[in-house]
Amino acid sequence: MTIHWCGTGLSSVPGLRRLIEGGHKVVVWNRTVEKAQKVVGDLASDIRAYTLQDLTAALQPGDVAVSMLPADQHVAIARACLDRGAHFVSSSYIAPEMRDLDAAFREKGLVSLNEIGLDPGIDHLMAHDLVARYRASTAYHPDNVLSFTSYCGGVPKLANAFRYKFSWAPVGVLKALKSPSRSLKNFSELRVSRPWDAITTYDAPLPVPESFEVYPNRDSYPFLQDYRFDPDWKVRDFVRGTIRLNGWAEAWADIFRTVEGLEGKPAAEVDATLTKIATDLLKENSYAPGEPDRVVLFVSLKAERGGVPVFHETWAMDAWGDARGSAMSRLVSMPVSMGIEAVLAREVPAGVHPAPHDPRLVQRWLAEVERLAQYLARVDHLA
Repeated sequence: MTIHWCGTGLSSVPGLRRLIEGGHKVVVWNRTVEKAQKVVGDLASDIRAYTLQDLTAALQPGDVAVSMLPADQHVAIARACLDRGAHFVSSSYIAPEMRDLDAAFREKGLVSLNEIGLDPGIDHLMAHDLVARYRASTAYHPDNVLSFTSYCGGVPKLANAFRYKFSWAPVGVLKALKSPSRSLKNFSELRVSRPWDAITTYDAPLPVPESFEVYPNRDSYPFLQDYRFDPDWKVRDFVRGTIRLNGWAEAWADIFRTVEGLEGKPAAEVDATLTKIATDLLKENSYAPGEPDRVVLFVSLKAERGGVPVFHETWAMDAWGDARGSAMSRLVSMPVSMGIEAVLAREVPAGVHPAPHDPRLVQRWLAEVERLAQYLARVDHLA
């Protein structure tokens, strides 16, 4: 069985190298062969120029196609996998068009494993672990009131005036500012059209206490079911969001005003404006060679009875770039590589799935994450 790894961008390399070094048969696909050779040419023996047509022709039954390409290309590759009897893996959120392929993947006994990077990915594993621990605890009771938060973000290890440095496409970062969100806050649905309208402070449980700015991201509601919350549980808060350094909102105020001013403008004008801004920002706020990035992730579950906390645990992770490369690339691509191995080992059932909730895989993969991060702990706030 061959692993077809498509894309060798900023968040791909450590996991790809792990698979090759582990003895797997890997074909590396990239739009530009020369760029792929620079990052894995010392290991990879088969590097090819990517086109969907060529990839499809190369796929064999039982192979795995891994898309680390832009998200809008995942579904086409997944359909090619269905046609050729191959499995599919990506780190991206499951799009509706991908979910629509669930029955076809099940029927053919094939797997489409998604949301198995950092966020989404590692955050899912932490959430599954906390919910399982709560269910098994003496604190569990159907009358408890629950609060769940999950905040993740890439931030500069060495803070700059802009309070941010770009570790992925700047245009994507800016376009994300235009994405509305839906979360549960104080038993009520909270809809936010612009992130900067819902920024709050988060005090992180790190060895050295640190506060951050956070805001809701995307639609949190579907994850109530994915994280196995019972429909009759009394949930006060349920928020999945983004975390930034303190001072981020103030440093980005002019950008917020510009993005807000683009509302209602033609798509071409919006794209051109954001591209121009992104180009300028990248020049001023990119990582210098060898400069460490930083990734922080905090996933928390609290249960209260009669206003008194009876269960409160948080997974806290702090990681930064070192001799192994950037924290972002490790924490996105290494879980992807572990997911591929799980698919090959038939540890993931047929169908379209996010990161698994199987306790064996959750514990095994979190143990691997501990080796990837400089700090990882499950904090019991009531101990």
